[in-house]
Amino acid sequence: MRTPPVADVHAQVARRAERGAALVLRGVALNLLLALVKAVGGVLGNTYALIADAVESLADVFSSLMVWLGIRWAAEPPDEDHPYGHGKAEGLAALVVAAFLLGAAIWIAVHAVREIMTPHRVPAAWTLLLLAGIVAVKWGFSRRMHAVGTEAGSRALQAEAWHHVSDALTSGAAFVGILIAVIGGPAYAAADDWAALAACGVVGFNGFLIGRRAVGEMMDLAVSPELEREVRRVAGAVGGVRGLEKCRVRKSGLSHLVDIHVEVDGDLSVRAGHDIAGAVKQALLADATLHVTDVLVHIEPANDPV
Repeated sequence: MRTPPVADVHAQVARRAERGAALVLRGVALNLLLALVKAVGGVLGNTYALIADAVESLADVFSSLMVWLGIRWAAEPPDEDHPYGHGKAEGLAALVVAAFLLGAAIWIAVHAVREIMTPHRVPAAWTLLLLAGIVAVKWGFSRRMHAVGTEAGSRALQAEAWHHVSDALTSGAAFVGILIAVIGGPAYAAADDWAALAACGVVGFNGFLIGRRAVGEMMDLAVSPELEREVRRVAGAVGGVRGLEKCRVRKSGLSHLVDIHVEVDGDLSVRAGHDIAGAVKQALLADATLHVTDVLVHIEPANDPV
């Protein structure tokens, strides 16, 4: 098995990025369409929850475009100014989404409280059908985006998927509130605003979690123990490897960078040790499930048994 050329490795990253970026653009088109539907439904159906949802969908367009830009930028190969690649751009995009989620939670909460304190009419019953359709569309799209983000190893795509989930949750909360208002009559007219207020906590909490993960990635937080074990397993299976010492793996955008210390027979020649190091690098780059784009192998003499 030959070592995949550097260009091939980064081409794989670019293909994953293109797939994710295309899905993000479809999400932008979906948000624009739903913003129009929600705004019209909110005005005609006399429900502020839908109007607030429409404004949030318009704001989502900007954050989605930031994610699209971040993913494409992160997939750019290393250059003279960025020898380790541009992966941090993907983490920055995830931070943008987190900021928008937190901002949306605060914005909806403030306006929901204002509407609760303002008497208004009972929303139209037909808005329930509209909200049910919106929830179904958003939930299905979020699941698809989460699957693509997980496959690509993209924190930004996973954050964007949660952004769509938050939209589904707020629309679902509005559905429950409007249903209560329709059944209960004028005395419960503000139920949809209370429901929107309740959904803010979920949206804000998701924004906090996404932001914390993005910051951790940008601070080179350790990858999962499962991924490190798999890196060690692949490296340890290479012929001539007597053992493994240190193994550091860090996420950089859509890929991983590996620093590993490999133990070999201490009596080997420099050339033989170099060949084993090359074979370890080859094995890690060739394993498509690891998403590794660069490997630094340090050779150590094995401790012979006494």
